Amino acid sequence: MLSSSMLAARAMAADLEGAKGEQFESEWKRYADPATELDVYRLTEPTYSSTLPAYYNRVISRNSAFLLFCCDRPGLPAAFRMDLHGGATRQLTDRKELDGSSLNLLPDNRSFCYFADRTLYTVNLATLREREVYTIPDGWERGTGLTVGAEGHALFPERNAERSRLRSVPLAQGMARTILEAPFAIADPIERPGRTQILYRDADQRLWLTDGDGRHPRQLKTAVGRTGPANWATDGHSILYLNFPEDRTKLNAIRECTPDDDGDKLVAPTSQYVQFGSNRDTSVFVGASRNAASPVILILLRVTRRELTLCEHKASHPETVSPMFSPDAQRIYFQSDRHGRPALYSLHVERLVEKIEADKG
Repeated sequence: MLSSSMLAARAMAADLEGAKGEQFESEWKRYADPATELDVYRLTEPTYSSTLPAYYNRVISRNSAFLLFCCDRPGLPAAFRMDLHGGATRQLTDRKELDGSSLNLLPDNRSFCYFADRTLYTVNLATLREREVYTIPDGWERGTGLTVGAEGHALFPERNAERSRLRSVPLAQGMARTILEAPFAIADPIERPGRTQILYRDADQRLWLTDGDGRHPRQLKTAVGRTGPANWATDGHSILYLNFPEDRTKLNAIRECTPDDDGDKLVAPTSQYVQFGSNRDTSVFVGASRNAASPVILILLRVTRRELTLCEHKASHPETVSPMFSPDAQRIYFQSDRHGRPALYSLHVERLVEKIEADKG
């Protein structure tokens, strides 16, 4: 039997403009970057807003064939799938109050999940059949972040006044459970690859680690200054993060935290990255600079600490650029509002970065 909040969400969805399942032709446009003359592809029209989900979510298929993104082309934000071979797109959802940052591909690569208002849904990519998984109970509000663990369970925070709790919900079936509670706002939970541990943040953006059952929570030892975007290395051995020094005249840096031995070391200084990503073996990084005089996308080789400028992003808010590699490391994707409203962009980097074979897992 559906709860009253689920019935209300269903009724609201019926009023949303736009056709779930509707397909659109490619809008790709190629141009030469003014700074480097490299070819850049604008993948969506800037007459409406297209945005990437949270930087730590998996939104590109393992074979680098398609991308999940959020777009308000139907009149309100909806999930879309883009074919990365030709550019055709398909509308996947039609619910009001969809949170575009919450889109996540499931481990089977055939479904995805998202939050719309207070309800968590899963969607089959082939049939677009939706299933309501969980609704946040009265008295609680959703916190920042939704990720999916390797075994197909969703992780997200909920808050109530000064308290918050980290929740886990199996997406196939099963009951929601509370992993831990904290006297601060838990945010951005990310499961550790290969281990039953979870990385998360507090209200001051400090990094914490807990066991999967909520035991042994501890604050991680990171460099002095503000901790920016952070994510696990693919092998789960370390956490790569941006360090923003208190002195803004100093360079932002990529650093590596190793929780098992309380280690923390410099990977490389950067040209003032405010967001970054890496290829799967973390040998190459891609970053978005906040430098007002040079608002560009760069790649950085870990072994030499050498940077190469790829193109301008000219985003009004560089922290939203969210540059990322495709799983095979042959393309870079990012978003920018340089031509109007936020749009998606891509560059081919196969001549600069070694190809990584598709992950079979």
